Amino acid sequence: MELAPQVGIPLPASPSAWRDEFLVTSPMRDLDSVLKKFLHAQKVLSSEEILERLAFEACEDAWNDGILILELRYAPSFIADGHANLNFDRIHAALWRGIERARRSFPMAVGLIGIIQRIKSFETARTVADFVIDHRDSFLGLDLADNELGFDPKPFAPLFEKARRAGLRLTVHSGETPDDTAPKWVRDSIEVLGAERIGHGVQIIRDPQVLAFVRDRKIPLEVCPISNWLTRAFPDHQSHPIRRLIEAGVRVTINTDDPGIFDTTLTDDYEVLARVHGFTAADFNHANDIAAAASFIPRAERARVWPRPLPP
Repeated sequence: MELAPQVGIPLPASPSAWRDEFLVTSPMRDLDSVLKKFLHAQKVLSSEEILERLAFEACEDAWNDGILILELRYAPSFIADGHANLNFDRIHAALWRGIERARRSFPMAVGLIGIIQRIKSFETARTVADFVIDHRDSFLGLDLADNELGFDPKPFAPLFEKARRAGLRLTVHSGETPDDTAPKWVRDSIEVLGAERIGHGVQIIRDPQVLAFVRDRKIPLEVCPISNWLTRAFPDHQSHPIRRLIEAGVRVTINTDDPGIFDTTLTDDYEVLARVHGFTAADFNHANDIAAAASFIPRAERARVWPRPLPP
C-alpha cells in the first residue's frame, strides 16, 4: 500500500478492495488464478531501493515471528519483467544488500535460493541457471517453480545437473497441483533433476509407490498448509494429508508460502496445524529439527542460532 502509489499504481478506494486486488486470503479457483495475483505485486518490484527494503523487511518479519533459520527465494526473470531499469545483477545486488543488513541486525541464519520459472522459455531458464551458478557465492541453490500442469520437469535436467556440479543445492516445487500425474512429477524431480528437497510434494499421498520412494530416499517435503488450502491443493484444512505423510515416515517440514501475498506468517500455519491436526510442541520441534538439518545454509551458521544440537 505504501509503495504502489510511488510506482504509479492507484490504490483502490477501500482496504477491502485493496486486499481483493493484491492478496490471496481465500481459496482461489486453481493454482493459475493464484499465480496471476502475483503479477499485481510484481509491478511494485520496480527499483533497487524497493527490493533492498523488501528483502530486509522479509527477514525482519521472519525474525519477529520467531524464525531462526530462513531461506528466501526469488526468480530473477519474474522481477525483471517489465522493469527495463533492472537487470539480474542489479536485482540480486539489491536483494543481497537487504539480506546482509538483516544478518547484521538479527541473530538469524539467512540464505537465498534462485528460481527458474518453468513457464518461461528454455533459453530464459538457461540464462537464470547460469546467473545463479555465476553467483554461487551468494546463492544456496536452485529451484524450479510456477504452474506445474503442462510443464514437464525433465527438460530442465541439464540445467540442474550443471548447478549440482557447480556445488549448488537443489530443490523443486512439485506435487502441489491436485492431479493424478502429480506424484510422477515429484518422482521425476528427484530422479531426473536431482532434487534434494521437494517444495510441497503433498500429492504423493495419491500414489503409495511414490510415497514410499520419497520416504526411502529421505527427501524432505517443504509443506505449506495454508498455501495448499488457498491454491486448492486440498478442499479444506481437514483433508490435508500432513498427518498421514508423517505417519507414513515421510520427512515433513512446516513452512509458510509467500506471506506477503497470502497475508500469513509461519505462526498462522502453526495455528492451523495445532487446531485442525492436533500438533503439539513436540510435533513442531520434530518437524523443525528436520528442517534445520535439511537447510542448505552452511551447517556452522545454522548451529550458531539453533537452540538444540543440529541433527545429522
